Amino acid sequence: MQSILQQDIQYLAGVGPNRRKMLSDELGIQTFGDLLEYFPYKHVDRSRLYSIGELNGDMPFVQVKGHILSFETFKMSARKERVVAHFTDGTGKVMDLTWFNGGKYAKQNYTIGKEYIVFGRPNVYNGRINVTHPDIDAAEKLELSVMGMQPHYNTSEKMKKSGLNSRAMERLTKTLLDVLKESLPETLPPFITEKLHLMSRDEALRKIHYPQHAKELERARVRLKFEELFYVQLNILRYASDQRRKYRGYVFPKVGDCFNDFFYHHLPFPLTGAQKRVIREIRKDMGSGRQMNRLLQGDVGSGKTLVALMSMLIALDNGYQACIMAPTEILAEQHLKTIMDFLQDMPIRVALLTGIVKGRRRQEILDGLLDGTVQILVGTHAVIEDTVQFACLGFVVVDEQHRFGVAQRAKLWNKSVNPPHVLVMTATPIPRTLAMTLYGDLDVSIIDELPPGRKPVVTQHVFDRSLPSLYDGIRKQIQQGRQVYIVFPLIEESEKIDLKNLEDGFEVLRQVFPEFRLSKVHGKMKPADKETEMQRFVSGETQILVATTVIEVGVNVPNASVMVILEAQRFGLSQLHQLRGRVGRGADQSYCILVTGFKLAEDTRKRIDIMCETNDGFRIAEADLKLRGPGDLEGTQQSGMAFDLKIADIARDGQLIQMARDEASAIIDDDPTCTSDRYAILWHRLKELRKTNINWGAIS
Repeated sequence: MQSILQQDIQYLAGVGPNRRKMLSDELGIQTFGDLLEYFPYKHVDRSRLYSIGELNGDMPFVQVKGHILSFETFKMSARKERVVAHFTDGTGKVMDLTWFNGGKYAKQNYTIGKEYIVFGRPNVYNGRINVTHPDIDAAEKLELSVMGMQPHYNTSEKMKKSGLNSRAMERLTKTLLDVLKESLPETLPPFITEKLHLMSRDEALRKIHYPQHAKELERARVRLKFEELFYVQLNILRYASDQRRKYRGYVFPKVGDCFNDFFYHHLPFPLTGAQKRVIREIRKDMGSGRQMNRLLQGDVGSGKTLVALMSMLIALDNGYQACIMAPTEILAEQHLKTIMDFLQDMPIRVALLTGIVKGRRRQEILDGLLDGTVQILVGTHAVIEDTVQFACLGFVVVDEQHRFGVAQRAKLWNKSVNPPHVLVMTATPIPRTLAMTLYGDLDVSIIDELPPGRKPVVTQHVFDRSLPSLYDGIRKQIQQGRQVYIVFPLIEESEKIDLKNLEDGFEVLRQVFPEFRLSKVHGKMKPADKETEMQRFVSGETQILVATTVIEVGVNVPNASVMVILEAQRFGLSQLHQLRGRVGRGADQSYCILVTGFKLAEDTRKRIDIMCETNDGFRIAEADLKLRGPGDLEGTQQSGMAFDLKIADIARDGQLIQMARDEASAIIDDDPTCTSDRYAILWHRLKELRKTNINWGAIS
């Protein structure tokens, strides 16, 4: 049976070499198995016949049995015509069937007076029911009692033009299922299918195309979704288990002078309950004897850097060095300043290593790392260069990890005899279902409380016609000693236009606010110029920073109290939330103003409404996932995992993801070496899947 699923699709009746190329180029379908797993996007009930008298323009797809009374042709242009067939069901009622294309074929192939079944979406035109471009079949050829739910398949415009529309795909799938006489092999063991009451794989793959009713379709979908998610989780957990067995971690048995001195004499404010919980989780990992791989999620301003520093101090107490790697020089310098402010006069040597640190200063740092006198290194990609060697690196923090490739992060592992403990931090909240799939090999910690004294940012939506009053509000804030961000969109497809908009907008704002000093920052500037402008704003020399999304991550100006986002409809939810996180970092009330035009698409209006309703990053991330899908969420592109799912939906199948993870976890716990005969069917299937074009690569 396996060999027939691997057979070239051109040998299926109705395909041939030309259609084979089209199916391969447009849909990636090359074998019988590929076609079998090209699932319908919807089904329509074909078991019921309607009378014309029952129809109205609000109904979905319907079918009517009757015959054509006559054809009429209407000239639309010199080369185009509209063909209308008048159709009756014998009740005295008449409906119209209309073709704007293919009318000539209809007149030649459909016979007046012959009984047909017409299928399509009804609408009302000139007071009469009309179906445009209907499906028409001879009544004697259709057995409606066995048709059940008719599948509909996505096809490209190119395919439709060559006759490979949804109906043609349906016929090919029907032919394939008729060829597959024997049962398809099972890929899940009975102890899973019976426990979870899942359909057999054979039944599910047949019923997903041709279910008799909605309940049967749902059962088929659940079985296939579960299987897909289960093997994703099994692969992730197998990889994580291998890593744990292969790499022993450094044991940090004690909490010593560095940590205690900081905790009792330098802690700037009491830790939140969430920060304490996360430090306990990290502390337990570091004492376990296995290498820690932990993802730390926390909204902007939740105190992740403080948790990271206290964890690094435990490494120092045990005689090891620590390192924090950030994606940009600005963010690295920010971390350095934050750490130095926290440590104050503690006798701990902290150094900064970025691309601009050169010559004698750089050599001093490299020497200090090698002899162990530099205890904490803060840096950018420069940290992973071969010339950077540590005496004993025991703890690594990777900030905004989605900005680093897997290979870049792995280089840090090679700078130590054993791999160091790794704490991955992100201020982009990741929905739990997505985290389980994208970062399933990492243990997850969440800081879900803001430090005391922080006031939630007030978010408001205004239309661009209200800019004059908005400018008045900005002026009042600056007069009270505050600073303001004004963000322009900069999107790659129209980068030149956007850049001009920013340049022009900057000049307009200079005229609107002649009494204030402005800075301007965008991605096309030279790094040194960008850094200068940023520092002018950070130091308070300028009151307004006009920028693109380059300020999204890594700018900490507690005095900035207003974030204005122009053309907010052009930003995704997560991006809007990140930008909003640049304000509200001080004790003053802060504001985020979303400016749009009056006409907004429904999805856009939902995004704006969610931003105004909540500051909860996780709720926003969940909404973003549902609105945009995993492929568009920042950072998720790197793993590839989310895009290879054929039927499961990360945004909507959270319960199934948890079920799949629970089952996979129990199996890995029972058979960590993946060799038990009891699970042979699973390890065999996983090996098969790893040979396919699915991206089963490791993620961390």
